[in-house]
Amino acid sequence: MSETVFSDEPLSVGILGATGVVGQRVVTRLSGHPWFRVGALAGSIRSQGRAYRDAVRWLEPTPIPGWAASMTVRPPDPGLGCDLVISALDSDAAAAVEPRFLDAGVPVISNAKTFRMEAGVPLLVPDVNPDHAEVLRNRPRGRGFVVTNPNCSTTGLVVALKPLADTFGIGRLSVTTLQAVSGAGHPGVPSMDILGNVLPDIEGEAEKLETETQKILGDRVGPDIRRASFPVGAQANRVPVLDGHLLSVAVETLRPARVHEAREFFEECRSPLRDLGLPSAPEEPIRFSPDRGFPQPRLHAMSGNGMAVCVGGLKACPALGLRFLVLVHNTVRGAAGGALLNAEFLLAKGLLTGVS
Repeated sequence: MSETVFSDEPLSVGILGATGVVGQRVVTRLSGHPWFRVGALAGSIRSQGRAYRDAVRWLEPTPIPGWAASMTVRPPDPGLGCDLVISALDSDAAAAVEPRFLDAGVPVISNAKTFRMEAGVPLLVPDVNPDHAEVLRNRPRGRGFVVTNPNCSTTGLVVALKPLADTFGIGRLSVTTLQAVSGAGHPGVPSMDILGNVLPDIEGEAEKLETETQKILGDRVGPDIRRASFPVGAQANRVPVLDGHLLSVAVETLRPARVHEAREFFEECRSPLRDLGLPSAPEEPIRFSPDRGFPQPRLHAMSGNGMAVCVGGLKACPALGLRFLVLVHNTVRGAAGGALLNAEFLLAKGLLTGVS
């Protein structure tokens, strides 16, 4: 991949669901972005018509950017006049709102699950399946598109699996997650339920891990994406951690992989995006350490500005061959940062307007 030359004028981005937890992260990460500027903040009826500072319960550790504080929250309609939108809407709202932007010819970079498994919709993690974005070149002229990032846990899983899948192939996969409370949004899980406790079987999370992993690690065949055939078994649990999803992974590879071989591939993993100069892309997509006690959410979730996936605990597994731990920052790499990385990648590949 070679770097693309862009026009001098940054693209205008609308943020849908700008007052929510993920929307706030998008606002923060777009502040001062070299390629994009925020042209509109959109929210629900109760927020519309109010200054953003008054409409939002700000949860980011840094203050509201001055340019955003005074912006008026608008309805999530295609009349926002932006070149593209990043959607932080929940799935029900996304189902109603995002198709209107498609019909109006506006690209949608979505964090919602609504269209992830639809045919012709790339479920994109650019440093894992960049070629899947090419299906967008087959869309009807003048029509917008949706590109989605996967479930936050899935993102960490596929980044970690990519070097093994390319070299050894995946036979069977088992994963158990310990997911942070921020993944449930705000106000999220009641404190009396989660403090000193673990909530098992988060509704819908295991199914997303199973199906999304197969789509992302599948093959692009012409205008279609063919899902991988290896079976995935998943369990998802909520734990009293603020940020950072920890995954316990066991994998059988088609060609047997020894621990020292897997370690070598984790340590030497390099991003296929490095020549594109994407502002949000981590220098190293995987941070690997053999140290005991690595990775931990409180200590390591913000590795690579929250965009690196941490891998540790690599051992031989008597059942499947290899086992290891994966840590992903769920609201950064798994949500806001992942969506922004998708937007940057699409622009670099000439799939958004504004490329010279």
